[in-house]
Amino acid sequence: MLKATLRSFLAHKGRLALSALAVVLSVAFVAGSLIFSDTVARTFDRLFASTAADVTVEPKDDLESQLPSGAVRTVPAALAARVASVEGVASAHADVSVDNITVVDARNRLVGSTTGGPTIARDWHVTDRSPVRLSSGHAPHGPGEALLDADTAGRKHLGIGDTLTVLAQPGSFRVRIVGIATFRTTNPGAALVYLDSSVAARKVLGAADRATSISATAEPGVTDTELKHRIAAALGDGDHVLKTAGERAKSAAEQLGTFLDVIKYVMLGFAGIAVLVGVFLIVNTFAMLIAQRTRELGLLRALGADRRQVRRSVLTEAVLLGVVGSTVGLAAGIGLAVGLIRLMSVFGMNLKTTEMVVGWGTPVTAYVVGVGVTFVAAYLPARRAAAVSPMAALQDAEIAGVGRPLRTRAVVGGVVGAVGAAALAGCAVATRTASAASLLGLGVVLTLIATVIAGPLLVRPVIRVLGAAFPALFGSVGRMSQRNALRNPRRTGATAAALMVGLALVGGMSVASASMSESFDQQIDRTLGADFVVQNANFVPFSQEITDRVRGTDGVGLVVRQRFAPLAVRLPDGERLETTATGYDPQLDEGFGTRGGMFLGLATVEKYIPGGQDSALYVNAAPGTGADPLRARLERTLEPYPQVQVRNLADYKELVHDQIAVLLYLVYALLGLAIVIAVLGVVNTLALSVVERTREIGLLRAIGLARRQLRRMIRLESVVIAVFGAVLGLALGLVWGVCTQQVLALQGMKALAVPWGTIVAVVIGSAVVGVAAALLPALRASRMNVLAAIAHE
Repeated sequence: MLKATLRSFLAHKGRLALSALAVVLSVAFVAGSLIFSDTVARTFDRLFASTAADVTVEPKDDLESQLPSGAVRTVPAALAARVASVEGVASAHADVSVDNITVVDARNRLVGSTTGGPTIARDWHVTDRSPVRLSSGHAPHGPGEALLDADTAGRKHLGIGDTLTVLAQPGSFRVRIVGIATFRTTNPGAALVYLDSSVAARKVLGAADRATSISATAEPGVTDTELKHRIAAALGDGDHVLKTAGERAKSAAEQLGTFLDVIKYVMLGFAGIAVLVGVFLIVNTFAMLIAQRTRELGLLRALGADRRQVRRSVLTEAVLLGVVGSTVGLAAGIGLAVGLIRLMSVFGMNLKTTEMVVGWGTPVTAYVVGVGVTFVAAYLPARRAAAVSPMAALQDAEIAGVGRPLRTRAVVGGVVGAVGAAALAGCAVATRTASAASLLGLGVVLTLIATVIAGPLLVRPVIRVLGAAFPALFGSVGRMSQRNALRNPRRTGATAAALMVGLALVGGMSVASASMSESFDQQIDRTLGADFVVQNANFVPFSQEITDRVRGTDGVGLVVRQRFAPLAVRLPDGERLETTATGYDPQLDEGFGTRGGMFLGLATVEKYIPGGQDSALYVNAAPGTGADPLRARLERTLEPYPQVQVRNLADYKELVHDQIAVLLYLVYALLGLAIVIAVLGVVNTLALSVVERTREIGLLRAIGLARRQLRRMIRLESVVIAVFGAVLGLALGLVWGVCTQQVLALQGMKALAVPWGTIVAVVIGSAVVGVAAALLPALRASRMNVLAAIAHE
């Protein structure tokens, strides 16, 4: 049996290779995401551990050090002297490090990361734990000098002697680059500007007697934990947070983990789609191979093989397929991780491929996923193979599955579908977002399962409609192609299911994103009454200097400032709720529309959070000034501040649309992957179908069917199967999208929009996919020798 299994596996290696590709893709994404995230985590763990001080004293606050208002939490610089006097402290330093700044060069171009990395101003204080070293020039002295990190200098073509303008909360100031600092380890993607320690606090914090933290170095023989307890006892006021080097590194790693999780989950999403669609492909491939080997399996039974041996033989083939696919997929995952590491260097995160981490869990996970998925997918075909009778070897056995009743599928699919429909209906009428989202997820899963189970029941009625015009348009060739698709509903349903999954996803997300865009458009029309909004490109606050320049621009009328402030609210039931309130000038209602949310007067915000920054300015033109001339003046005024943008109503809508499009592009990428695997499935099905119908094709050729007509018949069969999958997927996706919009409506996004253009384009694209998938099988069929095909058994 083992020899027979190996020979069977090698005999069908071409067909199995297409199925193995689905395993390769899923394993590659899983392995690549694990390797990449492990590499980044290990790299930054070393960075954080090697640069953190033994003990760091930070201001106590439950929120981030940089608040939405733009204020920076600080401690008294004099606290360093108190810390230095603690027994066991070798030295203490008042640190200045802020990332609410903007740096521009002499041409007013942004200096810093353009991909989300922070721009940080720090005081120049060199220790053996400094993340950088002075590689050229000299240290900064006085208020007009600064160092720039080498990565940023190289990326922005800056060098010693060049002038920079630093836009900080207290105001802007100019510095000259007098030295270049090179990272000792990995550059996390930040741009660093180092200032003289004696002037850094005054320039970026607005007060020479303030610091953002205190770093303490332990004397030899004193542990970090022991030193932390001593400093805590000496300060004893409870107004500060103390962290050891390990705790600070762990905190930084947790913040980095959020970024890594995004990448990991996106890649695992691709892996999940590949696994899900690959299951249909593998099931279909094994089912057809077993159907074609009915006489062979019957002969094995007649020679003495029992059911268990036959089942084990098929499952062994599946395991071999899984092992091969997993091995290739693991290698592809390593290549994918290398590509991601190099891609991150383009974005300023300089990782090294020589330090790539392949932990023991990665290959284990890869083989568990690859072999496990293949084994599970092949189990049902294996059971069907074991049920082949020994008498099948003595007769021209009918293809397995053809003509068998679908009553079981109808019952199971109907029950599961009813429960799923009830969940979706409950989602539509729910009044709480959490319960609505839970019901939506349950309904999506159950209706997807129900459609897959009951898909063969829909083959005959739907394909009769979709292929109704084929006989009139293509004559007998069209009639045969339609009947070929109807011949085996199980096979057609399984083939179309692979495409259906991807298109259901894109249909649902397209409706959801279109509804979000329409809802935001309506909300912007309703709430944004200003002619222009002046706002930072990445929505962080900006300095008072910019506000003053806008107000002084010729033609500017009413200006309303906006600031964000963290707020703790005590609800009537005693629950404490942390939220963010918005502060505005008193003139908010004067022509700026209506808004929802929690508002405070700007005077109240300034009283409790002094030193804050404006996050947006709502600007109206003065009487007699047109919007277009005012925009041109505002843009000239803000030319020295490239981080700030002037937006009108249309710009704001486009900004929202672009943000929503990012999610949609991810869905389209997932769809693309699903389509690739689905095309493989259609190719596999048609190729095996051609082998299965070899004698039939030979007879058709013998009675006059031309090669061109044969190719057209197979292409039409492929098109109708692909469009059938598209119709099912889009119908399911539309239902999901409408229900998703009902969940979004609970958050105020009440508009429902269906992107009919996208829907039509997807259906047309599915027909094109069907044509492409049929090219090779149709070509092979047309090249068959007629006499050899007639003699084929």
